[in-house]
Amino acid sequence: MGTLGEKMSGIGMTSARTRARMVERLREQGIRDEVVLSAINAVPRHIFVDEALAIRAYEDTPLPIGSGQTISQPWVVARMTELARNGRDLERVLEVGTGCGYQAAVLAQFAGEVYTVERIAALVAKARRNLLALKLKNVRLKHGDGSADLGEDLVVDAIVVTAGATHVPTALLKYLKPGGRMVLPLTSHGEHGDGVQRLTVIEAGPTAYREQAFDAVRFVPLLSGLA
Repeated sequence: MGTLGEKMSGIGMTSARTRARMVERLREQGIRDEVVLSAINAVPRHIFVDEALAIRAYEDTPLPIGSGQTISQPWVVARMTELARNGRDLERVLEVGTGCGYQAAVLAQFAGEVYTVERIAALVAKARRNLLALKLKNVRLKHGDGSADLGEDLVVDAIVVTAGATHVPTALLKYLKPGGRMVLPLTSHGEHGDGVQRLTVIEAGPTAYREQAFDAVRFVPLLSGLA
């Protein structure tokens, strides 16, 4: 295994150009938020995957990161980030499901603070190494169960849940500011449900929460407990 320094430079001078091509592809695929596109352009995705997969880091595909988890395809990261931002400045963001740390690194490019929670200890260690390599000072990483009350005094502008849920994790909604948004892959069930995961936005209104479903996606399930 090479060092992180070698991973940063191992793809050579092509990574910046490859990243720019990836961003152009995201633009063609309908991502409109230039702040989000700029953030994705700033983060070297290849350091977040295993060295053997680095050559595939800029393809629009999910890749395995160990512990049965994946790094989401770039379009999904961009779309979730775009939905969470909704054209606003974000002071503080909560992410549930750190994985290898890539989504947190993208959010950290424009959010004041990113608080990210991961239940699998091996991925916490991996994400910590990756985020340290980028010298990101505004990311706080916790080994915890993000499907439940975090026991934190926390107020956030947005919550990004990067695992598929069968119901809205209501324990997290209390952290949302008025007007704040939770974005998560939610499986629709019931009379009008089709059993498909869709990127869903839960917006905190003055008196109630408003739910709106968007694109069909596929995520690993949101699980409880520590691993």
